[in-house]
Amino acid sequence: MNLNNLKKLSGDASFRSFYRKKNHNQSSIIVFCKKQKKNNLVIYEAINNILIKENLLAPKMINNNYNKNYIEIEDFGDVTILKLLKNKKIKKIYYYKKIILLLKKIQKIKTKKIKTFENSQYRIPDYSKKKLFDEANLFLQWYLPKFIKGKRRDVEKRKISKIFKKLLNKLIYTKKVFIHRDFHISNIMKMKQGLGIIDSQDAVFGNIAYDLASLIDDVRFKTDKKFKDKILNYFFKNNKSLNRNKFQNDFEILSILRNFKIIGIFTRLSKRDKKHKYLKLIPNAWKLIEDRINNNIKFKDLKKVIDKNFPIKIRKK
Repeated sequence: MNLNNLKKLSGDASFRSFYRKKNHNQSSIIVFCKKQKKNNLVIYEAINNILIKENLLAPKMINNNYNKNYIEIEDFGDVTILKLLKNKKIKKIYYYKKIILLLKKIQKIKTKKIKTFENSQYRIPDYSKKKLFDEANLFLQWYLPKFIKGKRRDVEKRKISKIFKKLLNKLIYTKKVFIHRDFHISNIMKMKQGLGIIDSQDAVFGNIAYDLASLIDDVRFKTDKKFKDKILNYFFKNNKSLNRNKFQNDFEILSILRNFKIIGIFTRLSKRDKKHKYLKLIPNAWKLIEDRINNNIKFKDLKKVIDKNFPIKIRKK
């Protein structure tokens, strides 16, 4: 297949490229990937299959040509919920409530193993504390060295790393649910049949608060505290068995650690992969961290070390 004859679509933060293939009145998407093919093609399709089996909308594979680095999947169009909500006339709360109901269905998924199109078995991993810790540490590996040099760098790294560990040990919920892991309105599509889910290849089983933290504290779409609280309240209305204080504890910790991870990933994308467009979102991630740590006793040590090493003028860059 000659990709030059197809329309290239805007990509995501992965190694994949997307192309729209038109055939008469129908269209499909070619997902092309040379690096980390297993994760970006094989596992991507396997997770989509799990979602489809649970009567959720995810792109179905039409053809695969793994040897030539691509698969062909259903075309879900171009209308993400993010794109839709940029129109200020549209009521945000209506779509966010629909997304909360979608999240409830996702969190009920029990399937952990599935056969891939390569005839291998894929088992969805657990989101361990070690994995969460390693991801938060991307901030220390990629972002921190830009601003802290010399011997002090290792000292401050150790301090922050120790705080990350302490926070992870304060997580309460141990029962694991299906997590999309990148659950925000850029990865949810508006379709005739309902809401479609894309970019699911990183799914894991982990803490029930994680995907909600991704949705509510989203670097790509700013919302105020009042709106965030509305969404959180609607989530509790639909999950009455959860203890609100315990859940809030896990939600805040995971939101903060996730946004440190995001700062690290966006810095890495720029430095290693020459993808610079995500750098403009780093101040948003900092703001989300600030909003959660300010006036919150369990984050006092974190606030102290962050204020010392990353003053406001740095965070706003």
